[in-house]
Amino acid sequence: MVASRSFSALMLATTLTAFSGTGAALAAQPLPQVGNAQITAVAHPYAAPEEAPQAVENAFAAARKTNRKVLIDFGANWCPDCRVLAGVLSHPAIAPWVQENFVVVSVNVDHFNKNMDIARKYGVTVKAIPVALIVTPEGKVLNADTTLELGNARTMSAQAVVDKLAEWSKRS
Repeated sequence: MVASRSFSALMLATTLTAFSGTGAALAAQPLPQVGNAQITAVAHPYAAPEEAPQAVENAFAAARKTNRKVLIDFGANWCPDCRVLAGVLSHPAIAPWVQENFVVVSVNVDHFNKNMDIARKYGVTVKAIPVALIVTPEGKVLNADTTLELGNARTMSAQAVVDKLAEWSKRS
């Protein structure tokens, strides 16, 4: 692993490798049952703020090719809940399910002064982080009413995070 690559870039690279060119899906991953699995916070899950617009564009391109939803994670490297959420998404028992169902893109909002235009594009005003959006490849937000429910990731079990993502992804 290259130390300078962000969590988002790693998730996108893994996703694109798994689905490269063919659009074929992985074998269906059942919903992970991880209970209170120990989660390690990711030290720096967000790339530089200026990388976000291209990362979001790439995520939607990958989602359209693979018919998955986009999980847009608005946050910052200084945010403990954001770092824990990234740890849940990259946990070995959870990551295959996440990669099968979502194209994950992390958007660095710095101190609520970067990439606010990306959030507004999806009808969201970021006032607290993390904000997690589940978006169809066509741009429809499926959880606009519950974007802050993962905001206390440090106090949630990994299973609660997975269950919430699964619930949101079933919406249409």
